[in-house]
Amino acid sequence: MNTKTLKTSCCIVTAALFVSGCENLSPEGNAAVAGTVSGIGAGALARGLGANTGESAAIGLATGAVVAATVYIIAKHQATERQRRIAQERARVAAARIEAQRKRAEASHVSVKKKSRYIAVDTVKDEKSTGAKSVMIFDTQSQEIVGNNVYDLKAAPPKGSVAKFSTYSAEYVGSGS
Repeated sequence: MNTKTLKTSCCIVTAALFVSGCENLSPEGNAAVAGTVSGIGAGALARGLGANTGESAAIGLATGAVVAATVYIIAKHQATERQRRIAQERARVAAARIEAQRKRAEASHVSVKKKSRYIAVDTVKDEKSTGAKSVMIFDTQSQEIVGNNVYDLKAAPPKGSVAKFSTYSAEYVGSGS
């Protein structure tokens, strides 16, 4: 793919997004659009940089899947003192459990996955909560909740998966038990 075709494709996709807009789409629709556009862009970029057709298709599909598989944050609001306290307690239990599992695995000479600096832990809902789950972000290095935001999620991600919450990539641990 030459650079003229690449530039034209990018302009067409960008113009289509501006014309159609995404504000009226459901979270699933937004994920589909973002995943598709990201996948096409990544595949085209890889092809333009010299990857063969199969490699660029694989890169595009993988990128699109990662972008589309984001967590649907319905709302973000300030935590109550109770939500913060419960999230802090649950996160400390989860962090201790994860660290104990890591040590057992290392002692057994089993490969250990990379330790996540941030974990997303469930907290209780309050009158502001709108989603199926309310989570807060915990920093495993400082052993503190990060900020004072509660993220309301449409659905809980799978435990152990990494999701993006504002500027943090955090491993979802559920309630920590």
